[in-house]
Amino acid sequence: MLSKGVGMSVKRFRIMIWVAIVIVAGVLGWLTLEMTRTRQDIAAGPYGVPFQLVAQDGKPITEQAFRGKPSAVFFGFTHCPEVCPTTLFELDGWLAKVDPDGKKLNAYFITVDPERDTPEIIGEDVSNVSKRIVGISGPPEKIADGLKGFRGYAKEGPRHEKDPNGDYTMDHTASVFLLDGAGRFAGTIAYEENPETAVQKLENLAKKG
Repeated sequence: MLSKGVGMSVKRFRIMIWVAIVIVAGVLGWLTLEMTRTRQDIAAGPYGVPFQLVAQDGKPITEQAFRGKPSAVFFGFTHCPEVCPTTLFELDGWLAKVDPDGKKLNAYFITVDPERDTPEIIGEDVSNVSKRIVGISGPPEKIADGLKGFRGYAKEGPRHEKDPNGDYTMDHTASVFLLDGAGRFAGTIAYEENPETAVQKLENLAKKG
């Protein structure tokens, strides 16, 4: 009787193992399908979400600015100590090499710190570095929605309790997003990307008008 009981227990255990395997396989299959759908969605349609923001000249700007010509889009802020000014400077240089006449590529710098970066301020800051890159600001909630649509990240750093209106920094996505002429995702340029690689990516992007 003991051997029979042990045999039944082993059989039940094996059945449970197979059931668990089937469940795990099903979950993995679902996750794979969802990831595939996500990649297909990104490739098939315009990247990001519709938005209504304000360009550095004070005029309204929408997602339609990312249509008709490939674009390089970077999220940052004017008080950024290193990453943003470095990226803007390098991007301007790469654009000069790939598209000196400005006929093939557009470039945008969208603030993640609209509290301090008004259209006028971001325009002045960007213009000191580049005549090719357009600064964009807008209401905080709309900036947040736009950043989320790009699957980007931004978080305000701590403020001093004695001076809540004082200086602070922003932690944010440091990559440049690349969009083709239809506004579809075409890759990224990472912070501190090899310059030759970055130029090649922009050359490839310029062919996707």
